[in-house]
Amino acid sequence: MTMIDLTPFSRSSIGFDRMFNMLENATQLAPAENYPPYNIERTGEDTYRITIAVAGFTPDDLTLTAQANQLVVSGNRPQSDETEYLYQGIAGRAFRREFSLADHVKVAGASLNNGMLVIDLVREVPEAMRPRKIEIGNRSKPQQIEGRAAA
Repeated sequence: MTMIDLTPFSRSSIGFDRMFNMLENATQLAPAENYPPYNIERTGEDTYRITIAVAGFTPDDLTLTAQANQLVVSGNRPQSDETEYLYQGIAGRAFRREFSLADHVKVAGASLNNGMLVIDLVREVPEAMRPRKIEIGNRSKPQQIEGRAAA
């Protein structure tokens, strides 16, 4: 795989560190971890849902941590030394799944039902960052700007 050198961009860009880090991390080869299986759904214009199959785990065995632009889901089920398996097809091993979240995406809630961990996410863009309509004034009717009367 070809590595992309982002140095020329980072020399002249301010505040894009997170984006450059994400691009560099995406180009690195990482082992494909398929456990536990999960789905990511878009449930509305600004709502999302992550569903993770965690059969055999209880709410006490699972930990959800939301930090700046990242959601970490981990599970650690205590193993019983008393059980002797002839065949173990249901994986109950410890896991850690990390999800990168876009700016302003927050965890709205989580539930565990029938071995499925459902995490609801919502994008809440602050009012100051939302697009706003700017009225266009009429030249024949001067408007007052910053406390000064128009001449």
